Parts: sequence; C-alpha cells; structure tokens
Amino acid sequence: MSRARGGRRAPLALVLPALAVVALALLPLVYLVLRAASGDGRGFELLWRRNTLELLWSTCLLVVSVTAASVAIGVTLAWLVTRTDLPGRRIWAVAAALPLVIPSYVAAFCLLGALGPRGLAQQVLGVERLPEIYGYWGALAALTLSTYPYVLLLTAAALRGADPSLEEAARGLGRPSHEVFRRVTLPAVRPAIGAGALLVALYTLSDFGVVSLMRYDALTRAIYLQYRALFDRQPAAVLALVLVALTALVLLLEGRSRRRTHRTSPGVARRLQPHPLGRWKLPALAFCSAVVGCFLLLPATVLVVWLARGLDRTDWPWNEALNSVTASALAAAAAALAALPVAILAKRHPSRSTRLLERLSFTGNALPGIVIALSLVFFAANYASPVYQTLVLLVFAYVVRFLPQALAGVESSLAGVSPRVEEAARALGRGPVSTTVTVTLPLIRSGILAGAALVFLSAMKELPATLLLRPIGFDTLATDIWRFTSVGAYSEAALPALLLIALSAPFVYLLSGRHEPEATEHG
Repeated sequence: MSRARGGRRAPLALVLPALAVVALALLPLVYLVLRAASGDGRGFELLWRRNTLELLWSTCLLVVSVTAASVAIGVTLAWLVTRTDLPGRRIWAVAAALPLVIPSYVAAFCLLGALGPRGLAQQVLGVERLPEIYGYWGALAALTLSTYPYVLLLTAAALRGADPSLEEAARGLGRPSHEVFRRVTLPAVRPAIGAGALLVALYTLSDFGVVSLMRYDALTRAIYLQYRALFDRQPAAVLALVLVALTALVLLLEGRSRRRTHRTSPGVARRLQPHPLGRWKLPALAFCSAVVGCFLLLPATVLVVWLARGLDRTDWPWNEALNSVTASALAAAAAALAALPVAILAKRHPSRSTRLLERLSFTGNALPGIVIALSLVFFAANYASPVYQTLVLLVFAYVVRFLPQALAGVESSLAGVSPRVEEAARALGRGPVSTTVTVTLPLIRSGILAGAALVFLSAMKELPATLLLRPIGFDTLATDIWRFTSVGAYSEAALPALLLIALSAPFVYLLSGRHEPEATEHG
C-alpha cells in the first residue's frame, strides 16, 4: 500500500482487513469476468448491437433523472427541517424519511394500484382513462420515492453536525439567506449530498423490480431476461459488466466532485436559531405536504385498501418477520464492521491505492441482486459447500450488496472530524489501533450507526438475493410479498408489506435525527 500524503504509511492493522473486505466484495465481479470470458467470446458481440446501445442510453437517462430529482427533493427537505422555523419540522423530518422503508417493487405496485389502469384514482374519479404511468415516468416516480430519503437523511445529519458559527458569521456580515446557503451551508454538506447521490445512482443502476413492473427497458431488466431465456449465461454476464463500467463512471464523477469539497470542523452541541421562512412558510408547507402525500400517504392508502379487502384471507407472518429482522440485523452489524477499515484507510491515508480500494468496494451495489446471488451460488457450490443455502451466505450477500451504504455513513462522519484530533492522540503515545478505538470510533459513532441502519433497511427489502440464497424454509417478508404479488394476490401481499414498513419505521425515526440538541445561548 502506497504512502499517504505526508509520508506516513498506513498500518497493517487497517490494510489487511480492508484488503480482505474488498477481495470478498469483488467475488461477483470475478464471477462475471470468468463467465463472460468463457466459450468462444460471442457474448461480447452484444456490445455493438443497437439494442444494447439503446439500453445503455435509457439506463443512463433514468439514473441521471432519479439522482437529480432525489437530490432536489432531499436537500430541500433537509434544509427545511433542520435550518428553518417550519411548523412541525420534527414530524416532517420523520414523515418525509419514512418512504425509505417501502421496497421499490412495493412502491411500483402501489403507484400502479393507485394511478394505473382500473386503479383507485380511476375508480374514485369515475373516468375511463388516466394518463399512462408505465415506462419512463412511472419508473422515475417509483425510484425517486424509494431513494430520495438517502439524500435527505445524510444531508440532514451533516447539517446538524456542521459548525453553526460559520453561518452565524455570514449572517452577521449582512449576507442574505440564499447567499449564506449557497456559499456556506452547501459547501459544508456537499460530501453528504455526494454520498447520498452516489447511493441513489447505484440503487437505480441495480434496480430490477421497478423497471420490470413499469415495463421500462433498462440493463437490469435485460440481464434478468437473458438469465431466464437462455441456458448460456455469457450474454447476461457481458451486460452485467456494462453495469460495472457504468458504476466505475459514476464513482469517477463522484470522486472528482469530492475533491472540490473542503472539510469543516464539527459543530458544537447546539443548533442555529431557526431561519424565519416568513412569506415562504405556506409554500414550504405545501412542498412538504406534496412530498409526504405522494411518496408516503398514497402508497400507504393503497396498502390499507388492499389489506381491508383481504384481511380475512391472510395469516399473520410472524415467522417471516422474525427471519427478516434476524438476517437484516446480522447484515447491518457485519457491514458496519467491514466498512470501518476501508473508510478509515481511504480518509486518513489518502493515496491512489487507498482510493482505488474504496472505489472497488462499491462494485457489488451496482449489480442486480440476481447477479450477486448467482455468483455466490457458483463459488459456494464449487469452493465452500458447507455454507451453501445457509444464513451465513445470505448475510454475506447482503453485505456485498449494501456495503457502500455503510461506507457512506462512516465516511460522511469522518469528513467532519479533523485528523488533528487523532494526530494529537498519537503524539501523546497512543498507537494507531488504540487511537482508532478510543478516539476515532467514538467521534464517528453516529455515522457508523447511520450506515448500519441503512444496511438494515435495505436488507429488509432485498428480494432477488433472498429468493436464491435463503436456507430451505427460511421465508422473509420480502419473499412473502413477492409470492403473493407475482400471482396478482395484492390483498394478501398488503399485510406483510405493512408489517415490513412497521418494523423498519423505528430505524428511520432514529436516522431522522429526532434527538437533535436544543438551541442554547452562549455568551
């Protein structure tokens, strides 16, 4: 491992675990390369077909659109609930983050159930036809619904942790509020916005459920169809490698954006005096109401209506709920531990090699769950048969799939902690490991917990990997939902969907920062 800036070499206690984590996270990529290179190489002919180029264009269009919409909604909401006198801002903070617990395929089903042909809106309005929801606009709406909370939560956490004295000084100099936001607030939280945008882009790249239900042609849908239609999986592996290339492009762009950011010192245990919205209070309330109404109340209403229609035919899925919580909790803990050495190495010992190591760990998040599952089936069946069809393999798949979410939480906290604090501890005689345990980890505890909570929420919703890797008889709420919706039994699917939301909601409550400190006066 090369030396970091400043000439200090990274300790082996960080390097070796980070290398092990990234090596394991790259197993799906190794599988794809082996599969794509097998045979006579005819699978690579797909790259030059017009249909592949159209898939690439439609996928990039969707990724850019969803990321832009999520950033616009998430940053606006984060500023409103942390920096203004918005009435009921704590309630809005929780309500606006709750769509994170709705699986993207459930969000798509709910939008179709409300706005699609013969949906609730058509029945209530008494019209014969509504505007078409299938295709690009439906996929954009469903994926924005499922992803904007990533930006909201990370940006709100960064705003709460930012040094308030900078904004106070700018206001004291007579700068207008919009200029304070643009020149002071936004640069301070840009790393968190970038981390949230990265998660949104990777989620959109890897999504299968929404693009399938909305009949939108994207790479993930084409990969799934190739896996199902052909015994030869080489063409699907080639298309999956195209997804990996898009991931590399996204990471490159995010990395360049990150280099233009500046670290600020962490804020003290207080918050700014709320900025008065004045005549903008009603538009702000209307904006929050529209977001919560469209992205939370609409799906919840559809699920409740479906539940009322089929409650007498549905058994309570308690075992499935316990299985979901167990697997997701194990994955959250494992991902948080795995993210620590990679994040600390990349942030505290920056060099080309450490940045490359960090970037490589994001590969799994851009691959469809079915690709990760098939790769792990291949390696487990051939090289690690004792873990095949065990909970260990399922949890490992979750960690590979959602490791970037744990990294985002840890790195956003590390970005706000000055390295001089750790340097002071080492100057007092503490070793690298002791400094990390006693100084660094307590300072970034909130980021670790936030990343673990994001992994938990995502693992609760994960479907393709769960279907293929779960132990025999190990049903989860996600597999229950899919089992019913795949045969059109939406009423029976409503109960496990609502139970999944209820179990996940407390984690969103914690992530929303309800525990923010009260404003205090300092002379």
